[in-house]
Amino acid sequence: MTELLINAFIQVRIWDILDIFLVGLLFYGLYCLVKGTTAIKIFFGIVAIILGLKIVTALNMELLSYILGAFVNVGFIALIIIFQPEVRRFLLGIGNTKISLAFKNLIANLGFRYKEEKSLDLDAICEACASMSQDKVGALILLAQENNLNEIIDTGVVIDAVISKPLLENIFFKNSPLHDGAMVIANNKIEAARCILPITQNINLPGSYGLRHRAGIGITENSDCIALVVSEETGSIRIIKGGKVYDVKSSEMKAKIKELSNKKSIDN
Repeated sequence: MTELLINAFIQVRIWDILDIFLVGLLFYGLYCLVKGTTAIKIFFGIVAIILGLKIVTALNMELLSYILGAFVNVGFIALIIIFQPEVRRFLLGIGNTKISLAFKNLIANLGFRYKEEKSLDLDAICEACASMSQDKVGALILLAQENNLNEIIDTGVVIDAVISKPLLENIFFKNSPLHDGAMVIANNKIEAARCILPITQNINLPGSYGLRHRAGIGITENSDCIALVVSEETGSIRIIKGGKVYDVKSSEMKAKIKELSNKKSIDN
């Protein structure tokens, strides 16, 4: 018995330990992605099936091994569909890492240039949000980053107008036909208004967050845009990036947006 244990221990390579560590890290990352959402139960179900497959395989239970193995092999395609928002968020997170940004800068230094974008002037946006906050006018504004948000723009009314404080306030005026939904700002222009956004599946949000906040969180979970939310009930201003909500004062908006932005085309 002792000899068998010694032989089993000797057969464990450093790469096996690294393999176990990386798999554990992968599962932990997946858990962090789905934590707080309805997908967490599906995640635990998948883990249970995989552990069950390993157990029945070790016990040479061929029929159960075949059934669970077939389920796992076919199920991965279904999982990609079920966890599409989480997979998108995971890949977006990889794309926003320092390594990927360094690679992007390397490509740019080699002579390949991305499309030139106009500098975003935040003054009109911040002043309009401050005014709407004081008057308790609800608003939801998306500032596009690397993602162009074309799919979101297609759900609303195309405006294609120069940014100005009066226009922003007029669009979100309570009796305006465009005040419902989100406004998309890209390339220093108001691209569209009355856009429809995906609602977050996070079940751990405060009860005070209405549809505007949940929509702002939902879109930032699936893209790299920045969402500006003005509460109609309290007049509070919140900035959302990557699903995280930041409470700010009107005087702090511009600095916070610059801090969260991953683009250099922000007016100083």
